[in-house]
Amino acid sequence: MNTTTDTQKQETELPLALQKYQEQLGQWPAAGKHILAQYDDDSIFVYQAYRPSIAAFAVQNQRFGGDFSFNRMSWIKPNFLWMMYRSGWASKEGQERILAIRLKRAFFEEILGQAVASSFEASVYPSHEVWKKRLAHSEVRLQWDPDHDRLGRSVERRAIQLGLRGNTLRRFGHEEHLGILDITQFVLSQAPKAEHDQNELWIPEERVFIPSQSEAVQGSGITI
Repeated sequence: MNTTTDTQKQETELPLALQKYQEQLGQWPAAGKHILAQYDDDSIFVYQAYRPSIAAFAVQNQRFGGDFSFNRMSWIKPNFLWMMYRSGWASKEGQERILAIRLKRAFFEEILGQAVASSFEASVYPSHEVWKKRLAHSEVRLQWDPDHDRLGRSVERRAIQLGLRGNTLRRFGHEEHLGILDITQFVLSQAPKAEHDQNELWIPEERVFIPSQSEAVQGSGITI
């Protein structure tokens, strides 16, 4: 099988820029709180994993609905490898379909500015009481978790995930995205390479995302 040809074919079919994993490793920061993502001036890609019925409805209708629940928090992840760790490369029950959602960049920065951390951080909030009050009223929850390599091993660098609920989640599901893509077949094609041959592993090209809005920088607590 000609891997390069297959990957080039996938690049023409997916509106995602792909690059070899090995080539990206040296470009990423080793530590700190960083948002690694594929983005441009107008948009940013985030990832979610769903059972087939939810994913099929979203791709077909280009909005979320059907079996998708707007009454619970839904988490988005801009880092591809974090999503692969969480879903087991699309192998875990209920996470068999991987979606890439191209969000409006302005919306992503808006929710970063509104985000409240899931756990109290003295360096960010003046008191535990202030944090609890903000957490109760916010529709966006933020977590910095250990990032992971191709094998699912945690690394020192932290990766972000954002939990959405309420009207913010409805906006995400209906109006603040520019496209919903099913990338499951690409994920499945790369899973064996992730385990056995990192030199031939292709993933979406990602670089450090720096918000243009000061509120988004302060709200997220990213490393500058």
